[in-house]
Amino acid sequence: MTMPKDTSDSRYDILFQPLRIGPKVAKNRFYQVPHCNGGGYRDPSAVVEMRRTKAEGGWGVIFTEQTEIHPTSEITPFIEQHLWDDRDIPALARMADAMKSHGALAGIQLAYSGINGPNLYSREVPLAVSGGPILTFTSDPVQARTMDREDIRDLRRWFRNAFRRSQTAGFDLICLYGAHGFGILQHFLSRNTNHRTDEYGGSLENRARFLREIVEEAREETKGELAISLRLSLHEAGEMGFSNAELRDFIEMHGDLPDIWDLAQGTWEACSGTSRFKPEGAQEDLVRGIKQLTSKPVVGVGRFTSADAMVRQIKAGILDFIGAARPSIADPFLPKKIEEGRFDDIRECIGCNICVSGDMTQGISRCTQNTAFMEEWRKGWHPERMHPKGKSESVLIVGAGPAGLEAAHILGKRGYQVTLAEATTTLGGRVARERTLPGLAAWGRVADYRAGQIAPMPNVQTYLDSALTPDDILSFGIEHVAIATGCTWRRDAVARLHLHPIPTDPAMPIFTPDDLMSGAGPTAGTVLLYDDDHFYMGSVMAELLVQRGCTVHFVTPAVKVAEWTDNTLEQSTIQRRLADLGVTIHLSHAPDTIHATAADLTCTWSGRSTTIPCDAVLMVTSRTPNDALFHATRAQDWQAAGIASLKLIGDAAAPGPIAWATYAGRRYAEELDTPDRGDALSFRREIAELLPPARLTP
Repeated sequence: MTMPKDTSDSRYDILFQPLRIGPKVAKNRFYQVPHCNGGGYRDPSAVVEMRRTKAEGGWGVIFTEQTEIHPTSEITPFIEQHLWDDRDIPALARMADAMKSHGALAGIQLAYSGINGPNLYSREVPLAVSGGPILTFTSDPVQARTMDREDIRDLRRWFRNAFRRSQTAGFDLICLYGAHGFGILQHFLSRNTNHRTDEYGGSLENRARFLREIVEEAREETKGELAISLRLSLHEAGEMGFSNAELRDFIEMHGDLPDIWDLAQGTWEACSGTSRFKPEGAQEDLVRGIKQLTSKPVVGVGRFTSADAMVRQIKAGILDFIGAARPSIADPFLPKKIEEGRFDDIRECIGCNICVSGDMTQGISRCTQNTAFMEEWRKGWHPERMHPKGKSESVLIVGAGPAGLEAAHILGKRGYQVTLAEATTTLGGRVARERTLPGLAAWGRVADYRAGQIAPMPNVQTYLDSALTPDDILSFGIEHVAIATGCTWRRDAVARLHLHPIPTDPAMPIFTPDDLMSGAGPTAGTVLLYDDDHFYMGSVMAELLVQRGCTVHFVTPAVKVAEWTDNTLEQSTIQRRLADLGVTIHLSHAPDTIHATAADLTCTWSGRSTTIPCDAVLMVTSRTPNDALFHATRAQDWQAAGIASLKLIGDAAAPGPIAWATYAGRRYAEELDTPDRGDALSFRREIAELLPPARLTP
């Protein structure tokens, strides 16, 4: 249920001014820039409903993700959208209709990946501005051929086909992708990737030739009825990169070329860094002053969650539109909530980049804050509206970590009488502890938002400092019980490499992240940190130990530090940070024996052994579910006590990232009082239509 707009505060009115983009008018300045989602061509209806939700939430402009225009440039294994032929139009037309359903402009991002496209699915020979090894996250052993003039003519025709198909599908805007190092337009502009000596290489004017031709052809093909956006990098590093200075020269030369300039920092990692390393508005210095070089509007990004920061960007003449990807995922209703003065209801992005990992792992994207993200069609979830209460009345949730808080939040909105019991004096569970660690302050928003939502609910009662026993649970007289008691880090090295505890001398102090987050652990001396978790925790612990005055040896069986953070775009930044902090890194090694004053390490490839003297060991390996209360309660006759269901959820069931815990809480709350589905799938999926069998010839 939405509250009426607070009309007494006009500070944010500027954000809701209509603004022209070429032949189109956006209803406000909220501009959802293109972003991936793990769905692409595989899950079109899931992507459609996700974008429709953005429209309902009040965004003025909504874009698709990267849409590949031709099979000679595709980036398998990543699952993006296709616009390869006319058969792709119906799915995209449905998406355009959904985007426009509440008055937003519908935009499509068209991409030709060039030297970034390995063509593992199409098996076409990759084409590039200048040939060479394919530049991908996956280091594919493939090289691209240098385009000749005939190839360039073909590419122009393929773009024209894409322009026509985009217009047929009903889009209002076309975004030409030349940012993050991924798009052919940047490859032409950048001397890093353009080594040509013909009319398309050399001077900036020549390197911009193809871009000018494509924009002209877009206007001609669409008869000037669609707005044209250029998405370009603000700065590409390296002596030969398309620098911020060269970008400014280019815009000064071609200020009126597109209908809107969409600017984002160099690489994807630099543009979409996690909150641990990138504050809100981190790209401001790179974009300031560009608006004065052109008469056309400028949109930029910066993980904007603060309405005041947005207004400042506009009034200071830095941006015309507030671009957002991750904030629009965390809260699709961000514009509407600002317009209605419901600031406490905003689910602020925490900048964890778990959304990005969906694309990087070819899964389905999810969001730590918005548990409905990409489940709008698959499960029928909505970020703001909940299904009405079922036949039951009361629920007890034991544990107020991410899973418990989300379950209480959603159940409260559904109308149940909820009792939330937390053993400590603080709401938030793991995030209450992790938010105190270096760089993770924003993660506290997970607890803050949910605590703020349940606080005014008369049907949700919260009890702190309330450790419950099985007898307590049975005596409550509550119909349903969810146990969300979290997990505990192990201290015996058991994880992926070691499936059993390793020999350890009890004289060696062994610590876990739980110890350090509680204030215990070493404050001096040499610490061997063993990371077989491979996510963020190991590197954060290393940074904390250095802050405490320790000398740190970082040991991991992986070939690089925090290797899973490749999927959250921060691995290289993490490894660089540890090097800068003076941490000694031991890759492809693991302890096999811990002595009283040292640890024996073994190379995971050669088996050769190394001994590292140390004063303490910190294990960042795996976690043990805190499920004892659940099993003790289940061992009693809980059904005779009037309990209809007893569930174990979140980290207490299976430890994972915070987003897995909030999702578990949402799922428990959504599925309460729903019919048993038996062996049926818990989500909807689409299966491709079979074409008639091909007639094979010898």
